Amino acid sequence: MIKVLFVDDHEMVRIGVSAYLSAQPDIEVIAEAGDGREGVDLALKLRPDIILMDLVMKEMDGIEATKNIMKSWPEAKVIIVTSFIDDEKVYPALEAGATSYMLKTSKASEIANAIRSTYDGQSILEPEVTGKMMFKMRQGHNVPLHEQLTNRELETLLLISQGKTNQDIADELFIALKTVKVHVSNILGKLEVQDRTQAVIYAFKHSLVK
Repeated sequence: MIKVLFVDDHEMVRIGVSAYLSAQPDIEVIAEAGDGREGVDLALKLRPDIILMDLVMKEMDGIEATKNIMKSWPEAKVIIVTSFIDDEKVYPALEAGATSYMLKTSKASEIANAIRSTYDGQSILEPEVTGKMMFKMRQGHNVPLHEQLTNRELETLLLISQGKTNQDIADELFIALKTVKVHVSNILGKLEVQDRTQAVIYAFKHSLVK
């Protein structure tokens, strides 16, 4: 059972989405929070498998809440669920440590699937968000750390950007799961990033994936 904490300041949104999720055989909404500060407290107390996080809230917004959660609990998996896809929201949210980014226009079933995928280690980004990343982030001027990557590591990074799990990558490249984990570790180290989501951001920024 995937345990979920839902943080959103709109009660009707929480009621509707929570009702749908709780009806799923593999998902349980164990708590709800009406603002970011309460969300941080509940996240660190309950340690849910997945945290659904709104961005614009009173008391503390979703970006700050995500930062606070990740600071105390780096293993947390946060899915942003918001109406905003502007640069001032998308990039800071992902840089704060969010694993996935969904829009409130998504179907409830899509959010449920994003929960399952994120729980399994994938990073789910809305197509609109991915498009913005491809257009905006490739304009950066950072040092090309990716030149240190081997061809196999570049292949692995491409598959990571497609949302593939370690097992998926092992099957596609016909290599051992342990080898994939080594490649992923090397990629994170060479790109100087902390997790797979940040590695994907780097890949889009430097046009390593299309």
